[in-house]
Amino acid sequence: MPSPRKAEQENGTGGNHSDPKPASRVAGRRAFGGRQYGLGSSPGLPEVNDYLDYARVEKGLAANSISNYQRDLIHFCKFLRGRGKSFADADRDDVRAFLAALYGRGLSARSVARHLISLRNFFRFLAKEDKIQSDPTVDVDAPKLEQTLPRYLSTDEVDTLLRQPDISMPLGLRDKAMLEFLYATGMRVSELVHVRCSDFESGLGIVRCLGKGNKERLIPVGKSALRAVEAYLRGGRSAFCKNGQEPFLFLNRRGGPLTRVGFWKILAGYGRRAGFSAPLAPHLVRHSFATHLLERGADLRSIQLMLGHSDISTTQIYTHVLKQRLKQVYQTHHPRA
Repeated sequence: MPSPRKAEQENGTGGNHSDPKPASRVAGRRAFGGRQYGLGSSPGLPEVNDYLDYARVEKGLAANSISNYQRDLIHFCKFLRGRGKSFADADRDDVRAFLAALYGRGLSARSVARHLISLRNFFRFLAKEDKIQSDPTVDVDAPKLEQTLPRYLSTDEVDTLLRQPDISMPLGLRDKAMLEFLYATGMRVSELVHVRCSDFESGLGIVRCLGKGNKERLIPVGKSALRAVEAYLRGGRSAFCKNGQEPFLFLNRRGGPLTRVGFWKILAGYGRRAGFSAPLAPHLVRHSFATHLLERGADLRSIQLMLGHSDISTTQIYTHVLKQRLKQVYQTHHPRA
C-alpha cells in the first residue's frame, strides 16, 4: 500500500453556457490570452480570443471550461482551413462534417456533443457581435447520449475511506478533514481546494462555496466533518501555514493552496489503501453524497441546491440511481423476487 507521503504528490497543476448576454464590452478587451490559466492566446484567431475574453470576464466561466472551448475552437478552425474556409464562411455542412470527423477519430458521443456546444456558443457570440450573417449550428442536431448512472460508494465504503488517514500526524489531520468535508458537502474538487478559512462558519455549521459561473451557495456541514476540520485547524494547519497569512483552508506541504491534481492523488492513494478495486476520484464521493441523501429522504430540490446544479434535470440522474438500488434490494430480499 502507498504511504501517505507517496499518496500526496502535490506538484500537479491544477453545462451548457448558451445564449450569451450582449457583449458590449468585448471590443475594449484584448487581454485574454488565458495567461491567468496558463493557456496563451490563439494566434491568428482574433474571433476566438474575443469570445474567450467574453466567456471568462462576463460569463465567469471556470478555467477548465475556457481551456476546453479554446481547444475545441482551434480544432474547428484547423478543419475549416483544410476546406479553404473561415469562421465567416462556415455553413451547416461544415459543422456536420466536422462532427463526423470527430467520430472518425474515435471520440465518444459525449465528447462530440461538447464540441458542438462550444461551436454553438461561439457562433451565437459572433452573431451578437454582427460578425457573421447566420449561425451554422442552428439546425445541427446534438448527438444522442446514453444516460449512464453514476457510480457511488456504499456507506460502509465511505466509513472505510474516512478511517484511512493517520490523525496522529498533521498530514493525517488535514487529509481526514478534507475527506470528511468532501463527503459532508458534495463539493466539486475545484470548489473544495478554493475554500477559504473565512468561508467556514463552524458555529453555524455552514460553508460558503463559490461554484461554476462564480455563483455562491451555502452548504450545511455535518457534525463529523465539523469536528475533523476543527481538529485540523487546532493541531494540523499550523504545520503547513508558514507565514500565517495563507487564506485557503487546505494547504499543501509548502504552505500554499492545494491543487485539484494534488487532492486527486491524495484521494486515489487513500482509495488504494482502503482496498477499493476501482480508482477513487472526487466525483465518486460527490455522487455518494447525493445518493445517500436521496436514499434517506432528502428532496431533489435541496440536493440540487447543495450540489450547485443550475438545472434540476442534472440532479434527476440520482432518482435513477435510487430506482436501481430499490430494485436490487427487492430482488435480494423479497421471497418471491
